[in-house]
Amino acid sequence: MKSNEFKALVSLLDDPDNAIFHHVKQQLISYGPESIPYLEEYWETSFDPLSQNRVENIIHKIQFDQIQNEIQLWALQNQEDLLEGLLIVNRYQYPNLDENKIQLQIAELRRNVWFELIYEMRPIEKIKLLNNIIFREFGLSGNTTNYHDPNNSYISSVLETKKGNPISLACIYSIVAQKLDIPIYGINLPKHFIVAYMDELNLQPLFYLNTFNKGQIMKHEDIYSFLQQLNLPKKEEYLLPCSNIEIIKRVLRNLMTAYDNLDNRNKKEEINILLKLLDGTN
Repeated sequence: MKSNEFKALVSLLDDPDNAIFHHVKQQLISYGPESIPYLEEYWETSFDPLSQNRVENIIHKIQFDQIQNEIQLWALQNQEDLLEGLLIVNRYQYPNLDENKIQLQIAELRRNVWFELIYEMRPIEKIKLLNNIIFREFGLSGNTTNYHDPNNSYISSVLETKKGNPISLACIYSIVAQKLDIPIYGINLPKHFIVAYMDELNLQPLFYLNTFNKGQIMKHEDIYSFLQQLNLPKKEEYLLPCSNIEIIKRVLRNLMTAYDNLDNRNKKEEINILLKLLDGTN
């Protein structure tokens, strides 16, 4: 579609006839992200609150449709890339963010660990190094004062504020570790999310780490005790690494809880739509 045709279509957004507006809206949405620059240009030059509100809603609808497509495609073709899954979720709240900044921050964390990493290091020594770089030098920590803030689940905000919830901290920690061939993977514990350092020969955890508590090392007995406190059995799914799809689903469930606490029904419902798209994809 040509530029002048887009502009002509957008100019009808202030039409008082609801039937015309509805037709224009559906047309613009059908063209997808290609419509957004023209909608943003119109918003900037319009002084009509109704028209601006209409534009904002259309842009959000286009972007949300795009996120739905992206998360389904990720689950089908690219689920091994956890960072990409987190970036797709991040686009829900921050659609215009420069994601290169996130990639560079992760790369910098990896590089800072790599400078001091020695191949012959024992697992515990590697953990001490990771903990020092990620928690002490970079300053990442658990957000204990505002635990249910939605931003605790958006990786861009976590890297900017250096505050997050258990799963966002665990994701960053494991992503950095795996980029260094250190076998650390997420453990989907009920009521908590941790990581495990895996013995790659027998595919069993050597020990666990609580990234919400600055990488505190946890033994198998600690996990068993935690499950016992919750009156839960020692199921394999609680003790071994989970899939990246399960991780993203848990991130989405955390967001639903956060928006529910804020009484933001619209965002809760939209996040639930994303969650349902991932159901049955494991």
